[in-house]
Amino acid sequence: MTESSCLERRREQGPRVVAIGGGTGLSTMLRGLKSHTKNLTAIVTVADDGGGSGKLRQDLGMPPPGDIRHCMEALANVEPVMEQLLTYRFPQGSGNLTGQSFGNLILAALNGISDSFDEAVARMSQVLAITGRVLPVTNDNVALEATFENGTRVLGESKISAFKKEQDCRIESVRLLPEHPQALPAAIQAIEEAELILLGPGSLYTSVIPNLLVDGIARAVCASKALKIYICNIMTQDGETEGMTASDHVAALLRHSGPGLVDVCLCNSAPVRPGLVERYREEDAAPIVVDRAAIEALGVEVVTRPLASETLNYARHSFARLAKAVMELYEERAHTRIF
Repeated sequence: MTESSCLERRREQGPRVVAIGGGTGLSTMLRGLKSHTKNLTAIVTVADDGGGSGKLRQDLGMPPPGDIRHCMEALANVEPVMEQLLTYRFPQGSGNLTGQSFGNLILAALNGISDSFDEAVARMSQVLAITGRVLPVTNDNVALEATFENGTRVLGESKISAFKKEQDCRIESVRLLPEHPQALPAAIQAIEEAELILLGPGSLYTSVIPNLLVDGIARAVCASKALKIYICNIMTQDGETEGMTASDHVAALLRHSGPGLVDVCLCNSAPVRPGLVERYREEDAAPIVVDRAAIEALGVEVVTRPLASETLNYARHSFARLAKAVMELYEERAHTRIF
């Protein structure tokens, strides 16, 4: 058996992994994970209402396609030209299409000829021959509302960052409107069958937590016997988590779900390059402080690994390093799990 066929067989027999989140963080992780297992399900938030996704949502009454598209791009197995088409954005001067992603338009067209949004996502997944599955967490039309520590509220995911800066205080909680939307049954089933569940990386209040507010998702994760890992961001996020430590992130997750949501908090131990630190400081962002004792006091184990990319011009995870660390953790502990 050749080396490539051995690798392919290992991927076929890889663990059943569910990754929950949205945005760039989730799609980055998926790029790495697809090299380790084909049994991969991404459960993606549909609370976005900004940018090109927000425009399509407003004009067509469909769920936002952007985060879903990013995940499908990460898992796609297509020719380079198709990859270029998916990521193409119409330039300034393109009228109503300015800034719009061609991949979003494909998904919008599929939504128009499908009975439901998840069916449209499944059809596009077939076209792109993706590794694993991408599922919207719900088909319902939901909006995200944030409540701040001073009691003020703002409705709309795209408005939260600017509103937080105006209020100059932390986000206390977020909720979906309407509350308790119905989860996609396939998402619940994937969580129940998972051997490894990953939350994050990504925007805490606008990418990760909104999934936990969909009826049944948090309950299914808490009840799961899978190894459950929260992947903490490398930096705080301007307009969302500035000043928050890693334990603050974990506490917010538990506050919006319940005990047993995560077993391990995986944090970056690699230093952020000095030039990047100064640049992020101008945006009121800084490396997240890993306060180990405070995290462990919440009943969550802390594991640190060098996860930051050494080549990107941003302080982001290396998809290869992150996937390797996650799979090593699973392999170390798989024998202790009872399914």
